[in-house]
Amino acid sequence: MQESGCRLDHPAAAKFRQHVMDGDWNKADNDLNELKPLLEKSSHSLAEMKFLILEQKYLEYLEDGRVLDALHVLRNELTPLQHNTSRVHEISSFMMCGGAEELKTITGWEGKGAKSRTALMERLQQFLPPSIMLPPRRLYTLLNQAVELQKEKCPYHNTKMEQGIENTSLLVDHQCSRDEFPCETIQVLNDHCDEVWYCRFSPDGLKLATGSKDTSVIIWDVDPETLTCTHRKTLEGHSYGVAFLAWSPDGSHLIACGPEDCPELWVWNMDTEELQVKLSNTPEDSLTACSWHKDGTRFVTGGIRGQFYQSDLGGNVLDSWEGVRVNCLWCRSDGKSVLAADTHHRIRSYNFEDLTDSNILVEDQPVVTFCVDQTDRLALLNVATQGVHLWDLEDKCLIRKYQGVTQGHFTIHSCFGGVNQDFIASGSEDHKVYIWHIKREHPIATLTGHTRTVNSVSWNPVYHQMMASASDDCTVRIWGPATDRQKSTIGDQLNKSQL
Repeated sequence: MQESGCRLDHPAAAKFRQHVMDGDWNKADNDLNELKPLLEKSSHSLAEMKFLILEQKYLEYLEDGRVLDALHVLRNELTPLQHNTSRVHEISSFMMCGGAEELKTITGWEGKGAKSRTALMERLQQFLPPSIMLPPRRLYTLLNQAVELQKEKCPYHNTKMEQGIENTSLLVDHQCSRDEFPCETIQVLNDHCDEVWYCRFSPDGLKLATGSKDTSVIIWDVDPETLTCTHRKTLEGHSYGVAFLAWSPDGSHLIACGPEDCPELWVWNMDTEELQVKLSNTPEDSLTACSWHKDGTRFVTGGIRGQFYQSDLGGNVLDSWEGVRVNCLWCRSDGKSVLAADTHHRIRSYNFEDLTDSNILVEDQPVVTFCVDQTDRLALLNVATQGVHLWDLEDKCLIRKYQGVTQGHFTIHSCFGGVNQDFIASGSEDHKVYIWHIKREHPIATLTGHTRTVNSVSWNPVYHQMMASASDDCTVRIWGPATDRQKSTIGDQLNKSQL
């Protein structure tokens, strides 16, 4: 304190704290009069503090069975304050309690002792300026803030750093290595025989679905140890090719949509790995986008020819909205609202329950695709000729434009990723995958390996060091950290591919 000139407690405040913790209520009351000139909101604050002290004194007397002393406090000390009379009436009924245990049960009070007096002191301290009495656990709070700031400054932070400082050293600055980030090709999946248009991990992170122009969907099993994929099942029969996939929230169903001339949508049951239903209303439809409601029993679908339906798992159309030309859809977490990117460069919100709609945002160019983060507040847009934009859906404002990506008029899908969705990844027409920290406009990693446009990227929602990308070069690349354990795996796979 001498070195810093920062005094922890004013002498009068320190004395006050001690008397409260000792239960010396008369001295604590005298201390309050001494502290009165230092209070920020003098009269009201003083009355509230006196009331809280007398309430504790009253309860402790009751617990000890000193009913007459408690009655004296109630009549001659609490009531004359004329403060919080409704509370006075409430606590007067505690006189009827049959004993200490009943008193604690009814009041939810801890009972006489250090615990309840500490809680009282924390309430009293709210009325004292920090310059008079240091707030409780202030140093711990400051150190936690230091840890949080270092996490925010670390561009590759993608691990669960425990809240608090118990497992963190502040002797050196925290810095995650790029080697632990999904920047290296772990595996190249070559099973598709034409352009791969889409990829998406299942909600539990244990499966990957990929859709291709070759009219098939391939389901892959994910090995959490090696972060590699093995072929599980090929789902065939999508005569128009597969341009979009959506897992149900529990991973039990998978929807497959085709390109813009496709009037059909397929719902696959992933437990039986069989086709559950094929949805097709008219041959003139274009069903290219879809999204699941959070209950997993309904979904919405639409396309650029003006179709916009809400359906159940049996493929029955529950509702339809006329005249909305849909590029991309997203169901909000409220279970009612649906966001739709239309051909007027807008994202609008549609409520199927009360049939209302409203504008959320407008871009200068077409919104090709978009997705929303797990907080249901941030939207990530791929905008034709402009690239990747981040919007705040609540404030309806553009937050950030990410640099580096090449986006013309091709359909490219970006995604949120990482432990706290602190990262953004997108494909690009220059054959690369770009990764940004959500708060930085310039990429923190540019991944090379694909030889044609990268159409889609998916970040594993559970195993955060794993990412997949799908490309027109007919391959899906699995990205992971460049640890020694996986460098040997990469070498083996490259040798096999060369053979």
